Amino acid sequence: MSISRAAGPRARSLVLTAAGVALVATGGGLGYTVASAADPAPVTVTRQSLSEVASPPGAKNRTLGLSKVVVMPGSVLAPHHHPGQQLGYIAEGVLTYTVQTGKAKLMTGPGDDATKLQTIKPGDTVKVKPGQWLVEEQGEVHHAANNGTVPVVIYLATLFKTGEPAAIPDR
Repeated sequence: MSISRAAGPRARSLVLTAAGVALVATGGGLGYTVASAADPAPVTVTRQSLSEVASPPGAKNRTLGLSKVVVMPGSVLAPHHHPGQQLGYIAEGVLTYTVQTGKAKLMTGPGDDATKLQTIKPGDTVKVKPGQWLVEEQGEVHHAANNGTVPVVIYLATLFKTGEPAAIPDR
């Protein structure tokens, strides 16, 4: 798409905003922000549900899900916990991850031959690199940040209580 310089900043802003809305509506703009001076702060973390199934065999009243999360540089994920177990695989970028209560495991390697790198205990902070993954237990409170210069891309496998939100805020 070409936007003429002669159109002026207001017209360019309107076209860019419309293009951004179209991208988000179609799912094509995940992880990217289109903003003008009048827009609120840009989206810094996005979560896209890729698939889910309610009450899979052996997990009545639970929802098995697969999601993609993109954490833009400089973004912070406030303290929170999950209503079930979650696996978080880092595909790109480096996530700075801190456990506040409970514990999580930092893993590497394929799921069927994984190696535990560390048990992350309250107060511990780790840098989770591409190819590494986290095992988060139900109720474990943690926060995270992207202190790098590239987006962090995380694939999440979740087994949550059906009807519960993906993340529950904590202090």
